[in-house]
Amino acid sequence: MSDVAARAGVSHQTVSRVLNGHPHVSATTRTRVLAAIAELGYRRNLSARVLATGRSNVVGVVAQNTTLYGPSSMVQAIGEAALGADLSLTVGHVAGYDATAASRRIVERLVQQGAAGLVFIAPVDAAAESMALVPSGLPIVTVDGLPEWEVANVSVDQYAGGMLATRHLLDQGHKTVWHVAGPEQWHGSRAREQGWRAALAEAGAQAPPMPRAGWSAASGYQCGRMLARIPDCTAIFAANDHVALGVMRAMAEHGKRIPDDISLIGFDDVPEAGYFHPGLTTIRQEFAEVGRQALRLLLEQLATGARSAESALVEPVLIGRDTVAARPA
Repeated sequence: MSDVAARAGVSHQTVSRVLNGHPHVSATTRTRVLAAIAELGYRRNLSARVLATGRSNVVGVVAQNTTLYGPSSMVQAIGEAALGADLSLTVGHVAGYDATAASRRIVERLVQQGAAGLVFIAPVDAAAESMALVPSGLPIVTVDGLPEWEVANVSVDQYAGGMLATRHLLDQGHKTVWHVAGPEQWHGSRAREQGWRAALAEAGAQAPPMPRAGWSAASGYQCGRMLARIPDCTAIFAANDHVALGVMRAMAEHGKRIPDDISLIGFDDVPEAGYFHPGLTTIRQEFAEVGRQALRLLLEQLATGARSAESALVEPVLIGRDTVAARPA
């Protein structure tokens, strides 16, 4: 406890009050203490606090499309953060974009098993329906949720990521940027598109027609074949790194060189991105920080016994490699 107090800059009595849900602790201090608990992996008294509520020390995760890099990385990050706080994870996997019935069954099972709280990796609108089944006293955190859901949420700032990618390409002298968008059902896809449009408008550049892919290399390849036939297309922002890989294949087949003829930027920074040929410039999502923030928001609710609608945004990072160059003369 003394290490937590030192990290948070408070007394050990304050740490004890936070862990026991004492009402006379400011929100700022409580947040600082819970962040220190998550960072240091403080265990003993936190576990006792969770068990004292009559619930298990298991956190339930309802995860959408974990075959994809983003959702699977979020599950891993949340699991690592939970382990440091002596909490276990039970994950329910939901396939597809609108698997409401499956989500409802998973939520019902987790509630029946006495989960201490639930984390919804909720990048699609359908997640809202299953959240309605959660008892009002059970803590909820969403990852990539929407503000109108009025629950605690943590997200990578997808809008900022779309702007960052587009501005980087415009800064190289490209007159405009083509965007191969992801599925419309995904919140992150829509936010990246909005960031792309905002950056173009900011620069006074016209938004060209927007082909829409899935999240796969195959869908990126099909869109890339179309863009390769457009002479004015010199810069592409792909919905994610796998889509970018498909675009690279299509450009190579049409004799377009990256980055000499076409500049390309992805999104995610998958582990393989640096080994694409050439190495892919991309926008990194800091999934480890998403996991820490999600756990912090959950711990805060467990400590206070009250739900929260606090939101946390994690800033994306531009990773420069070899697929972006100045516009061809």
